[in-house]
Amino acid sequence: MKLGVFTVLFSQKPFEEMLDYVKASGVEAIELGTGGYPGNAHCNPAELLEDEAKRKAFKKAVEDRGLMISALSCHGNPLHPDKKIAKDYHDTFVQTVKLAELLEVPVVITFSGTPGDHEGAKHPNWPVAPWPNDYREVLEWQWKEKVIPYWKEAGKLAEEHHVKVALEMHGGFSVHTPATLLRLREAVGEVIGANFDPSHMWWQGIEPVAAVKILGREGAIHHFHAKDTVIDQEQVNMYGLLDMQSYDRMQTRAWQFRTVGFGHDLKEWADMFSALRLTGYDYVISIEHEDALLSIEEGFQKAVNNLKQVLPRESLSEMWWL
Repeated sequence: MKLGVFTVLFSQKPFEEMLDYVKASGVEAIELGTGGYPGNAHCNPAELLEDEAKRKAFKKAVEDRGLMISALSCHGNPLHPDKKIAKDYHDTFVQTVKLAELLEVPVVITFSGTPGDHEGAKHPNWPVAPWPNDYREVLEWQWKEKVIPYWKEAGKLAEEHHVKVALEMHGGFSVHTPATLLRLREAVGEVIGANFDPSHMWWQGIEPVAAVKILGREGAIHHFHAKDTVIDQEQVNMYGLLDMQSYDRMQTRAWQFRTVGFGHDLKEWADMFSALRLTGYDYVISIEHEDALLSIEEGFQKAVNNLKQVLPRESLSEMWWL
C-alpha cells in the first residue's frame, strides 16, 4: 500500500510548492480535487482538457517528484433536484472522468448524490426512518427514478473512459452504508465501488473492520480515505448520532472528526489495514484531515507519522516458515 494525501488540505499553496511539501513529508501519492465541494485549486479539468501541453507539464511535475495521482475527486450532488445545481456537478464529473483517462488515473471519487422527494422538489431529501410509510415510499421512488438511472448512465461513461467510480459513503447521501453501496453496485456494475472513509462508518455506528470485510469480499473498495472520528457518548445521549449541530459547536457535538489516531488507537487502524490486505486491496491510503483541534500542518504530520507505524508497505512474499 502507498501513503497519500487529499491535497485540498493545501489549496492555499501553489501546485508545485504543494508537491514539494507533501513529498518531503513522506507521501507517495496525491488525490486532487477537480471541482464540486473540494474545489479545483490544483487541478482545473476544463483547462487541462483543452491544453495538451499544459496537461503534459502537469503530469510531469507529479512524476518528476516520484509521486503518483491516486484519484481525481469531484464530490458533489449530481442528483440535486435543482436542475442547474445538478448539471454543474454532473458536468464536473464528466470532465473529471475524461481528464482521469488522459492522465492515466484509474479512480474518480464523488458522492452518490441525493434527490428530492418528488418531481419538482427544490431541496434534497435524505430519508432515515422506515415509518411513517411516507419515508420508505420516498426512498424507493428516489432509487427507482433517480439514483439507479443516473448511475447506470454515469457508470457507462466511466467504463468507456477506463475509470472506476469510488463513491464516498457519507451521511446525507443516498449511498452512505455498505448495504446502499452494494445495492447500487448490483444495479450498475463493478465500475461502482467505495471510497472507504472509516470516519463516516464510526459515527453511523458501523464497525470499519467489519465493513472493510463486507465490501472487500466483493472487490468493492476502489479507494481509501484515512480520517478518524471521536464519539462523545455524553453528547450522543443528548443529540444522538444524527446530530445536526454545526461542526463548530465542538463542546456539545455528539461526534467530530479527528486526525488518524486521535479518535481510535493505532491497533484499530492496523486491524483495518490487515482486513484491506486480506480482501485484496493494495492501493493508496489517502489522508483527509478535517480535525478542528489541530492545525493543517500538525494534523497532517501527525497522521503521516501515525500511519507510517501501521501501514503495510512491502509486497507480500511466500510464507517462509511453511
